[in-house]
Amino acid sequence: MPRAVVLLSGGLDSATILALAQADGYEVFALSVDYGQRHRVELERAAALAANAGVNHRIVALDLRGMGGSALTSEAAVPKDRSAAEMNAGIPTTYVPARNTILLGIALGYAETLGALDLFFGANGLDHAGYPDCRPEFFAAFEMLANLATKASTQDGGRFRIHTPLIAMTKADIIRTGHRLGVDFAGTLSCYDPDLQGRACGRCDACQLRREGFAEAGVPDPTGYVGLRVSRPLE
Repeated sequence: MPRAVVLLSGGLDSATILALAQADGYEVFALSVDYGQRHRVELERAAALAANAGVNHRIVALDLRGMGGSALTSEAAVPKDRSAAEMNAGIPTTYVPARNTILLGIALGYAETLGALDLFFGANGLDHAGYPDCRPEFFAAFEMLANLATKASTQDGGRFRIHTPLIAMTKADIIRTGHRLGVDFAGTLSCYDPDLQGRACGRCDACQLRREGFAEAGVPDPTGYVGLRVSRPLE
């Protein structure tokens, strides 16, 4: 059984990726990163998801708050109640500078210690417009880097592969896939600004896309949103 490292954030995308990797026959090693995110309750969700899936799970601490530049690593306000047009108008303040490059770098190092050559990442189509490090070109470039910069590839003859099976999917596609694989979406968190009890706000970009995804997929949304003031389709 080949080994794979799955970056597990605790959200519905990464939970689906975990299920996909297991369905593909990989021995999964789940990796989460505590980077100082304001929604760090997602790490608890990730730990529970990994435990329920019966996979090894590791959390690495790397505080990016000192770097700043993001609403997710500071006290800056998280955007709420935005339309689809607003979400697609440039890079949002929830972008964390170089985050996916950093996360994949950590996952690559972990994979090399495990003798694993496969890395799974839950980027999807809805992230392309706003987040430059969620584009297919980014992952292709990182895969090239991985095969130039590691002992496993340059000396031992291995070849790393970056798997992003959700990259061309809508949120509804992802939810349907996860539902088919038995993912417990009630145990996932997508919210960028949960309350002190870890409950989703229902109004940030991630919550709105999650709500719309469940509605489009025809799958009941098990999320208990709080502070939800709007109930309109994205335009």
